[in-house]
Amino acid sequence: MSNTPCPKPLRIAGTVQDSIVDGPGLRYVVFTQGCPHHCPGCHNPQTHDFQGGKEADTGLILEQISQNPVLSGVTFSGGEPFAQAEALVPLAETVKNMGKHLMVYTGYLLEDLWSMEDSHVKRLLELTDILVDGPYIQAERDLTLPYRGSSNQRVIDLGKSRREGRIVLYRSEYDDLW
Repeated sequence: MSNTPCPKPLRIAGTVQDSIVDGPGLRYVVFTQGCPHHCPGCHNPQTHDFQGGKEADTGLILEQISQNPVLSGVTFSGGEPFAQAEALVPLAETVKNMGKHLMVYTGYLLEDLWSMEDSHVKRLLELTDILVDGPYIQAERDLTLPYRGSSNQRVIDLGKSRREGRIVLYRSEYDDLW
């Protein structure tokens, strides 16, 4: 598969090709490198340094995604994915064109992302199906919550939120099991 043109190189900490904990179904996860939040107790502190990690081969990432027919979708985690929105948009567009679901984790609140004057942030939000927003707060840690580490974080269904013009929290068929 050819490399997706990307105006800025994407820096990543790594990838996981078959995760069942980073969103609904079987997922391919891209861990972005660099995070401005530095949340105490962060699960991925090695992703904080913007100079760390490595430059991603987006062509290889897309090839790996396309070769796995049982993937439900792709998750962008971090680090802070919205710190690299410009580099992630072409990857996200290709993932969506493959018919895959896109989930993104962010330490920002959705309201703060909406207020940013950045066309790449806005486009990445348009492509995102589920957004987990808010910083990790160690005092609110709750490992029983699906897809997040602290109770202040929200799992937002962005598709429904866009349609209804308000924030709608994501509910899966398994929510009653938690």
